[in-house]
Amino acid sequence: MRAALIQEYGKVSIVDVPKPSPASGEALVKITTAGVCHSDLHLVMGDWMKLPTPRPIGHEGIGIVEELGLDNKSDIKVGDRVILGLGGTGGYWCGTCEYCLAGETNYCPQSKPIFGIFSEYISLWAPSLVKIPDELSDTEVPLACGGLTAYGAIKKLKRLNISPGSNIAIIGAAGGLGHYAVQIAKTFGYKVIGVDTGPEKLEIVEKLGADYAIDVSEAGKFVTQNLKGVQASIVFAANISAYNLGLSLLKVGGTLIGAGLPPFSEGGITITPFILIMRNLHITGSKTGTVEDMKDLVQLAVEGKVKTHVGRTANLSELNEVFEEMLNGKFVGRAIINNLMK
Repeated sequence: MRAALIQEYGKVSIVDVPKPSPASGEALVKITTAGVCHSDLHLVMGDWMKLPTPRPIGHEGIGIVEELGLDNKSDIKVGDRVILGLGGTGGYWCGTCEYCLAGETNYCPQSKPIFGIFSEYISLWAPSLVKIPDELSDTEVPLACGGLTAYGAIKKLKRLNISPGSNIAIIGAAGGLGHYAVQIAKTFGYKVIGVDTGPEKLEIVEKLGADYAIDVSEAGKFVTQNLKGVQASIVFAANISAYNLGLSLLKVGGTLIGAGLPPFSEGGITITPFILIMRNLHITGSKTGTVEDMKDLVQLAVEGKVKTHVGRTANLSELNEVFEEMLNGKFVGRAIINNLMK
């Protein structure tokens, strides 16, 4: 079968590899559509970490279950149409640690990431699969990570006692994660200040339903003069300047939620202990979501409350071109691979 592998950093190679067989507890899935996540680009470039190669890549997929291994402990059956990925950390969780018992399976110490969805087939732990109805189009495949990451971050607002009706800034609001977050936040009842760059992206933010669509260059002035700060800033843009902007927009007692992952080379955010204490600020992160979150998100998508903005569609053989275009900001929204055979 055809699959994409990182054999040397900076690009992927499309090669022929053996078709996998499902191990105990696993399901073999024939991939019909794969999503291209920004974290895939980071892994290809090696700017987060350099893992041993050759290495399969890809963690957002929709497909059909073709075979089940022994000891299947899920409700998944052969022929089911499923979405798989769970933010790249959903390959396995133990179910018994303090994090799993608290519903935070994505922080399980035994969790395993998913790699290898840029291929015709993948075999993986069956309980990580979520059945989807025919009403959910294959083009919604980026829900598996991009959508779920946004959902997890917005859901966290409630746990942090940031109630619906509060002003929240979504930074990178037209991007692959942010465009989901705008829709989800509005569905949950928040007042959304969508921040991004340039008229094309701001037009998208407006169409998504944001209460305000503000350019990065004007965000500080607008929020200070009109809103006196926001209760929360959620950063989906993958650069440190976005994090620093998010901090600057907060009102006293405000919360910064980080979801976008900049390259390590950009360093860290800038805040002094004095400012942290005197302004009573809160800083936290949000790492994707759970299989139950994925089920909830699928339902929102089926109801038409969350839609994927697809900016690029390609064959598997064009994956390196997609990464280059992503790196240079040549398209807005998500990219999908809808033909694994070419």
